[in-house]
Amino acid sequence: MNILIINGPNLNFLGKREPEIYGDKTLELINSEIKDFGKKYGMKIEFFHSNHEGYIIDKIQQNYEKVDYLVINPGALTHYGIGIRDAILSTNLKTIEVHLSNVYSREEFRHKSVISDICIGKITGFGSEGYKMALQYLSNLKK
Repeated sequence: MNILIINGPNLNFLGKREPEIYGDKTLELINSEIKDFGKKYGMKIEFFHSNHEGYIIDKIQQNYEKVDYLVINPGALTHYGIGIRDAILSTNLKTIEVHLSNVYSREEFRHKSVISDICIGKITGFGSEGYKMALQYLSNLKK
């Protein structure tokens, strides 16, 4: 099973950025933990981060025939990244949306996601464990 994990704006600042909300793990450490976790299920995982919506769209379009599933934390683009939504729709990639914090216990603008309704699931509020939860769910699916 091939999985693409995309992290959006400001997630490269994990470990520095508001640790009381996002935890103290860096994105590199989280990716390492996810990769080790995925090995237990025989998953090949590719990671991508960008602070730019266009690069995220390019990555989705370049990989849609190479991966079985997309796990994405769009960061702030969650709320207005219509281009990401259109890329997911046009590639028909089965997608799980992940957020480190519980977006529903935060500012109201964070409650709206422009991709939730086209994803097969959404995991929010479990910190970096949310990525592992997504992988565990995907391990039970057939391509």
